[in-house]
Amino acid sequence: MSTVRKTTFAALAATVSGALLLSSCSTSDAGSADAAAADGKTQISVSLFGTFGYEEAGLFDEYQQLNPDVTIKYESTQGENNYWPALQTKLASGNGAADIQGIEVGRIADVVANQGAKWTDLKTTSAADQVANYPEWKSAAATTEDGKVLGLGTDIGPMGLCYRSDLLQQAGLPTDPAQLAARMSSWDDYVALGREFKAKAPATTAWTDSAGGLYNAIVSTEEEIYYDASGELIWDSNPAVKKAFDTSAAAAQEGLTAKLEQFEDPAWDTGFGAGTFATIACPAWMVGYIKGKAGDAGSGKWNVTSLPGGAGGNWGGAYLGIPASSKNKEAAAELITWLTDPEQQAKVFETAGNFPSNTKAFDLVSGATDEYFQGAPIGEIFSQAAEKAPTQVLGEEDAVVKSSLVQALLSVETNGVAPADAWDSASKDLANQIS
Repeated sequence: MSTVRKTTFAALAATVSGALLLSSCSTSDAGSADAAAADGKTQISVSLFGTFGYEEAGLFDEYQQLNPDVTIKYESTQGENNYWPALQTKLASGNGAADIQGIEVGRIADVVANQGAKWTDLKTTSAADQVANYPEWKSAAATTEDGKVLGLGTDIGPMGLCYRSDLLQQAGLPTDPAQLAARMSSWDDYVALGREFKAKAPATTAWTDSAGGLYNAIVSTEEEIYYDASGELIWDSNPAVKKAFDTSAAAAQEGLTAKLEQFEDPAWDTGFGAGTFATIACPAWMVGYIKGKAGDAGSGKWNVTSLPGGAGGNWGGAYLGIPASSKNKEAAAELITWLTDPEQQAKVFETAGNFPSNTKAFDLVSGATDEYFQGAPIGEIFSQAAEKAPTQVLGEEDAVVKSSLVQALLSVETNGVAPADAWDSASKDLANQIS
């Protein structure tokens, strides 16, 4: 077993935007900018993955209006799995990285343990004062052993269960959020309810989107997942991981999943509007994603309730960092400080659903509702989920382990691989990847 520097976070709220995420896209190349644009303005390049919500909430435009001497050059990559390797190449060469880069929570432990020299210590910039405005676990996760802070938190990922009430109604299941929650005191109950749904629902609609998504939702409620509190890699001996894998694989074998790969399969995106699946575990940031993919036609069809058993789960959450190669460090620090102020984080939540990580923003969003989701009290739902979220341990290889297990479950769904064989295949794959 390998050991790592552990990052433990006591979750008042949970980790977004990203669990290897999503997206708004720009066609521009936000590679490292010159200190000044051709018109004499300071150009700040920003490269993110998925839906951080800044563009959607109009924050880049607002910042440029407040700071007419600044131009923001922005791009976003659809999948974090594509974004991160490309960024690693740029960081290694010292060229091509943007002034501001997003860091998914599953990568932060690796950044802190192994990439300190490639990132700017934000405590040496004007962003230093923002660090104190986060829950201790959120800032600690981005802090090196020698005290450097390599990222400011964007959001955290308290979880609920999003569902198509029209599809549940067709199958004779409860559509009221409280009544639906009452039928699901555990994940086993959730799967059993899926069997009822399958028996009565249209043949073209599955209970949930994917075995991998179900697996990720189940393990998101655990304190220890892939590493223990001492920093030891335990994924293959952790009974919670194996149980989540087996439960998800069984659901796939029973035909309860739509056999889609989250964030990678175009049919997953279209499935939100097409009624391909009826339920999906959704962190707060996915509310905005569903709106974007289901479109106007989906308004009033989706709703949200708590996870089975009222559990608090964590999925996603990200950071903004400044690569050491940036030519505009101070201008970039001023921008990320403004983007992570409580008022801006509240605007992002209202627009995209990304739950704030700045503690001063919590009260600003607690009463939020969402008409698209039938007036659901999303501020209350996700605030309560955040309060129940467990303490979690992050490790350097979290993203690698998760990806391998999700791919193994996909092989069960799409290729009929036996769950035991899929688990063994993932074990061999990870033995080669992790030393």
